[in-house]
Parts: sequence; structure tokens; C-alpha cells
Amino acid sequence: MYWKKKWILIAVIFSIALTGIVVGKWAVETVNAQNGYEELRTFTEVLTLIKKNYVDDVKTKDLIIGAIKGMVGSLDPHSSYMTPEALKELQVETKGEFGGLGIQIGIKDGILTVIAPIEDTPAFKAGIKAGDRILKISGESTKNMALTDAVSKMRGQKGTAIVLTIFREGWKEPKDFTIIRDIIKIKSVKSKMLQDGIGYIKITQFQEATGPDLSQALEKLSKEGMTSLILDLRNDPGGLLNSAVEVTEQFLPPKKLVVYIKSKSGEKTEYFTEEEKSYTDIPMVVLVNQGSASASEIVAGALKDWNRAVIIGVQTFGKGSVQSLIPLSDGSGLRLTTAKYYTPKGTSIQGIGITPDIVVKLEAKDGKEQHRVIREKDLEGHLKNEQQKEGPEEKETAPLEVDEKDDNQLQRAIDTIKTWKVFEKMKKAA
Repeated sequence: MYWKKKWILIAVIFSIALTGIVVGKWAVETVNAQNGYEELRTFTEVLTLIKKNYVDDVKTKDLIIGAIKGMVGSLDPHSSYMTPEALKELQVETKGEFGGLGIQIGIKDGILTVIAPIEDTPAFKAGIKAGDRILKISGESTKNMALTDAVSKMRGQKGTAIVLTIFREGWKEPKDFTIIRDIIKIKSVKSKMLQDGIGYIKITQFQEATGPDLSQALEKLSKEGMTSLILDLRNDPGGLLNSAVEVTEQFLPPKKLVVYIKSKSGEKTEYFTEEEKSYTDIPMVVLVNQGSASASEIVAGALKDWNRAVIIGVQTFGKGSVQSLIPLSDGSGLRLTTAKYYTPKGTSIQGIGITPDIVVKLEAKDGKEQHRVIREKDLEGHLKNEQQKEGPEEKETAPLEVDEKDDNQLQRAIDTIKTWKVFEKMKKAA
């Protein structure tokens, strides 16, 4: 089971636009002549005609790569062809440090759209907002640009400049933002003590070190007198699946199912908690919102299904698919959606998300800017949920940011824990 965990990744959505990756050996079979010959013959004819008659010289390799990108791009929004460079960037990003701008992006209505800027990054400081539409990258139109290509163009060495042409709802015309790239270091675990023994931990992303970092944070808070915990997964776009299992493992006993994935053939792979931890009984609230996706939803779904924590916030993003990373002979790779994942009770959250136990919308204060909420069901070509029907598309907005004193979701979590402790005292007294 351990080696399987290490090969399954659920990566940061929108910054590289994938949820899960399986690395392994894949057999390549020749297309059946009866089923595919006519189509392949047409493809060859088009390739030949372009090479012979197109006004400029074009490389066969470039044409083939373009065809592959188009073919894979016709699938769901998380399948894509990865150049050798993009493949290397993926490996770098899962370690939590890379050169770039610090934004999560996706395709909305065929347009490259900002899902969210990462706090304290060049994009954040430059004023890039969630919902911004990126029309050009350094003068190059993003129309029909693959998500991985957009990410690759935004990446670069620290100190180098890039210009993003942005259109924002309410503007009359686009504006150019010149941003200086920097090393993006994403600290995945942040912690502090709140009040009355309530510990607070925020996971910003699920990276290789998130499990061990969480253990250290819990130990530190425990020494400071923590008797209850708020785990904040809001705006956490996901990360490594094994990290999601390691995080969940902190709060559930051994041999508890965390998540399982199921392929097209029906093959099922299950992931269980293994080690005995010290925080399986501590009163606990998990905060989620529309930006909580993939690995975040795995953790929240497992803790909810096992009645281990109270989930507070709003419906999560709804990313429930797994991508397989298939290395190709030239060093490139194919990222292909090959499975869906399910919560311990067998629920698919694809396009639906996790429903909180207590729904609390973040209240917008006067003067605070709002952004359009984007979820999985808003993305073109997303997979449908075979268990439930998606709700109608809603034009939902949320505040870009709030001060802690105005964070009504966090305050509800604190009040819930305080109430929890009161009932525990009454129960003991009885």
C-alpha cells in the first residue's frame, strides 16, 4: 500500500490544473485497423497537405505536438499533453518552491481566468484578483492557449518581468500589469493559538512535507495548551494525495478508509490510515469554501463521513477526478484522467463538492471587493457526476479577503467549539 500512495498525486489545481496523478507502466496498443484506420488516414492526408501546401515551412514535430494537444484538449479540462519542460515544472512545484507569479488559473468560458492569487506573491502584490481574465501574456494572445502552456509562460527566473493583459468585470477596457517574477515558496502549514485552548491550523496546499509539518504544528500547539482544533482548508486548491492521507491520519484511528479511487474498468484502490496518532479525540472543526478542492475535499470528506469533525463553510469546489501521468519516449508526458475518487461512504464529489454540516457564507463588509465564484461544474468539458445531478449554474460572488475580526466563518467555528465544550461538561456532570 505504501508504494501505491507514493505514486498517486493530487496536484495543485489551476496552477498546473490537475487533481491526481498516477505514475506507472502503461502498455501502448496499436489502433485497431477496423476502428481507427479511416480516421488515421484522414489525419495523415491533412498532415501531408499542410507540409506540401502551407505558405510557410512548418516542422512535422510541431504539427504532431499541436495535433496531440488538440486531441487531449478535447477531453476534460484536466487532461493535457505535457512537454518535457512542463513535466519538470510539475516535479518542482510539488516540493512547494518555484519561480513564477503565484496565481492559480483555469479556463472559464474559453478564456484563461484567475481562480485566485496566492497570498504574498508577486501577482497578489501587483493587484491581480480572482475572476480576472488574462487576455495576453507578454503580448501573446491566450485564445486557445493550453493551460499548461500558459503556466509555462508565466514561470521563469526570479527578477524577470512579464506583462499580463487583464480584463476585469466592470472595466471598460483591458489593462496591462507588469509583474516581476520571484521564487514562490508556499508554506503549506501555518498555526497559532486562538482563545480558550483553541488551536488554529491553516493548510494552504498539500505538499511533500505537509504531513510532517502538520505533526510539528500539532505538537507545538499541544505544548501551548491546545484542547480543541480548527483546521482551515479554505482556498486550499489541493496537492499530493499521500499528503491528504497523512493529514487525515492525524485525526482518525488506524485502518480507517480515507478515500478510494475507481478506474474505467471498475478497478478499486483504497487508502487507509496506518499509524496511531495522538489527536483522534480532540474536538475539531474544519473550515471549507468554494476554493477547497481535491486533496482538501478528500480530508474534509473523510472526517465528515467518519463523524470526526464538524464541517463549516460553503460548498467546496467539486474536483473528484484522478489524472495518470504517463511518461512518453521523448521525455514529455500525457496527463490523462483515468479515475474518480470517492469518500469513505462511497460518495463522488465530482462537480458537486462537499456539503458542510453548518453552512456559513462569508459576509462581505462595506467597501470590500467581491469576485465571481468558480467551481468545477463551471469548467468546460468537466466530467459529470454519475450519482447526483449538478445544481444550476449560479452567479455567486464572495469577498476577495476579510480581516480576521470580520471572519464570520472562523467566528462560527470558535462558537461551535465553545458550545461543544459546554455540552461535554454537561455530559460528564450527568
